[in-house]
Amino acid sequence: MSAVEAIVLGFVQGLTEFLPISSSGHLRIVPALLGWDDPGAGFTAVIQLGTMAAVLIYFRADLWRIAVAWLRELRVPIRQSSQDARLGWFIVLGTIPISIFGIVFSSQIESGARSLYLIGSALILFSFVMMFAERVGTRQRALTEMNGRDGLFVGMAQALALIPGVSRSGATISAGLLRNFDRVSAARYSFLLSVPAVVLSGLFELRKIGEDGSPGAAATAIATLAAFVSGYAAIAWLIRYLGTHTLGIFIVYRIALGTLVLALAATGAIA
Repeated sequence: MSAVEAIVLGFVQGLTEFLPISSSGHLRIVPALLGWDDPGAGFTAVIQLGTMAAVLIYFRADLWRIAVAWLRELRVPIRQSSQDARLGWFIVLGTIPISIFGIVFSSQIESGARSLYLIGSALILFSFVMMFAERVGTRQRALTEMNGRDGLFVGMAQALALIPGVSRSGATISAGLLRNFDRVSAARYSFLLSVPAVVLSGLFELRKIGEDGSPGAAATAIATLAAFVSGYAAIAWLIRYLGTHTLGIFIVYRIALGTLVLALAATGAIA
């Protein structure tokens, strides 16, 4: 992988990780459109560490407060947990489904799930889930009202993002809307919930960098840095955007891109 490819894919990863349009899908589609080799699921998982660094910095105050409260409760359990400690438990609870499914279906994720037909179809089909969530969600709940059922429900939705084209942020934000959270609260929890799953996945895949023709350490490092820069900008923009807008623009984009991918794959224009 050249430095140019690494920079382009890194920026694509950073932008699409947090926008509900599927980063893993784009990291398969963009190389196909440009005639580059598929960088692979391992490369995708590792450069997500760059976007997680962006989350850690952007939400550093929230994450520190949650971590301190959660660890304090582990040490000295109290009858009435603080909201921050409960949020820590909800993040742990929400991470369990994707951890289980990620281990059970690891081989399928690295091979069959790279199909452009699957990605194109997932982009289109999950757009209707996002549309439904926008239509039925009351958007009357704040993050302070979250409970264990909410955490598990959003966590189950996050597990769907193991399918490229679904979008982790799209799935979790939609799940938040279906639980009647407002858009900004759904997005904030989506970003906070992403930290354990993505960090664990990225660290697990680090061992495969440079193996079997996958991108080497230098290209991966460049892409990870680019993902951090674009990811930070994407977080800041999306939080502001969802304060006054719906998911409509992303739904239209997903359907258009999915249709294009299926048409190009069917005609042999991309493979």
